[in-house]
Amino acid sequence: MSFTTLPKIGMGTFRLKGNDAREAVKSALSLGYRHIDTAQMYENEAEVGDGITSSGIPRRDIFLTTKIWHDKLHASDLINSLHDSLARLKTDHVDLTLIHWPSPGDEVPMEEYLGALRDARREGLTEHIGISNFTCAQMDQAKEILGDTPILTNQVEVHPFLANRKVVEHAQKLGITVTGYMPLAVGKVMEDETLQRIASERNVTPAQIAIAWVASRGVVPIPSSTRPSHQKANLEALKIQLSEDEIRAIDALDRGERIANPGFAPDWD
Repeated sequence: MSFTTLPKIGMGTFRLKGNDAREAVKSALSLGYRHIDTAQMYENEAEVGDGITSSGIPRRDIFLTTKIWHDKLHASDLINSLHDSLARLKTDHVDLTLIHWPSPGDEVPMEEYLGALRDARREGLTEHIGISNFTCAQMDQAKEILGDTPILTNQVEVHPFLANRKVVEHAQKLGITVTGYMPLAVGKVMEDETLQRIASERNVTPAQIAIAWVASRGVVPIPSSTRPSHQKANLEALKIQLSEDEIRAIDALDRGERIANPGFAPDWD
């Protein structure tokens, strides 16, 4: 099966290591997830590959994403590193390859690494290509460089405390789907009174409300969890239809609280 769009929710694997990563991927797939997100920098591609292999779900039914780290952005490094990723993932292609971060300080020109990513797609190493942590201006630049080659997604941090509105709206205007990482703000959503109130009124969890809010904006959430019960709840969150009042109340929680903000990050919008 060839995926033309991103599945509506994914299983994130950031910070999952060793057997935890293996089991989490296997469990997510058994519960019905079909989108697994990893990256070279997570150092768990081999375990993610094991989880997929042992799940019994055919590889063609799984949407698999990996990301190129910023020390591999020179053209030859990028292609070689993607071959290495495929070997670790035990597959001949991924469904989506992202540039994990724009080149710090533009050390490697965007033309070079996006050109190499497009070559990887032509060679069949990846079905789709995309970007991650790109600003509005960088999305415009990427779009210009790639021309007719579609950018499937820009994966950025999105949760109730960082709505990331400018980037989300700009991406959607450009026809780029947004994938939202850390949709639960590393667990902080559980402690928020507004989310707790809405959750208790609906007899669900604050995490489910946060995921439903991300999804209501047309953003694909990729929550990470090792517990099957949480994985299942996260999946079920997609069924929650929030009211306009509830969405307004959650919108008001935005305080620009950015969790992923390394020293090499771009100048955020």
